[in-house]
Amino acid sequence: MAKQNDSTVTEFVLEGLTEKPELQLPLFLLFLGIYGVTVAGNLGMIFLTTFSSKLQSPMYFFLGNLSVIDLLYSSVVTPKLLENFVWEQNVISYTECMAQLFLFCVFATAESYMLTAMAYDRYVAICCPLLYNVTMSQKVCNMLVTGVYIIATFGGMPHTIFMIRLSFCGDNIIHHYFCDIIPLLKLSCSSTYINELMVILVGGFNVLATTVPITISYAFILSNILQIPSTEGKSRAFSTCGSHLTVVGLFYGSIIFMHFKPTSSINEVQEKVASVFYTSVIPMLNPLIYSLRNKDVKNVLSKAMGMRYGPLQLSIKNH
Repeated sequence: MAKQNDSTVTEFVLEGLTEKPELQLPLFLLFLGIYGVTVAGNLGMIFLTTFSSKLQSPMYFFLGNLSVIDLLYSSVVTPKLLENFVWEQNVISYTECMAQLFLFCVFATAESYMLTAMAYDRYVAICCPLLYNVTMSQKVCNMLVTGVYIIATFGGMPHTIFMIRLSFCGDNIIHHYFCDIIPLLKLSCSSTYINELMVILVGGFNVLATTVPITISYAFILSNILQIPSTEGKSRAFSTCGSHLTVVGLFYGSIIFMHFKPTSSINEVQEKVASVFYTSVIPMLNPLIYSLRNKDVKNVLSKAMGMRYGPLQLSIKNH
């Protein structure tokens, strides 16, 4: 345990996912693969939505920004998780821990608000199609995305500021694989009342401010779709929302499992698994969901792959 003046902890030790030696290598390879797919998938989506002329609509503008958030979100947590499987003790300094906490809060908040902006975009596209180009102009899209990043930044500040005010003078082993709020509060030797209040107030506000607009948007979308006379038209309208609904369901489903289960059923292993899901797995799944369920993305991706490997195949045939 590292202390300063025998009282203040200057570094923490991350416990990680498991202490079983036989699981270290398999888990390292698993999460290395997950992180590799996350980086490749999100970078690919950012590239396609930025440079493809066919993916220049507001929907893909938001999707590109969601991929930026997912890439950074995963990169804040997963590399440190990988260290847990390599080193006997995964030490993180106090400063690095607070920085990780802040960035985790920022990108988790940004993810939820970006999904909300995407729900509004789908609402306008289906319920007000004639006004779509005016309502979702590039200026409006830029304002929405800028607003998401500003809200996320300010949303991460209260937790970090009040965490810095706490004293850590005892056990420095964080029973988690990254610097999350609750595991850190359990180590503090000072009152955590304000911090717990911030979790309820800030967390509750963010949940309501994102889930209510998403629910209202999809209520209007469903009502509008049901009024479409043709089955083909209904199917086409549903298909434009399918990917987004899947991503929303995965993200909020894991959060609900994590934070809204009975206190008696709380288990450290379950908490870690739920955290892994929304910090590592979902950022990997999002670009896969959008690429596999979206015809435009699949067409652009197949053309890009054809341009990349077509000349190579032709060269092989000629030889």
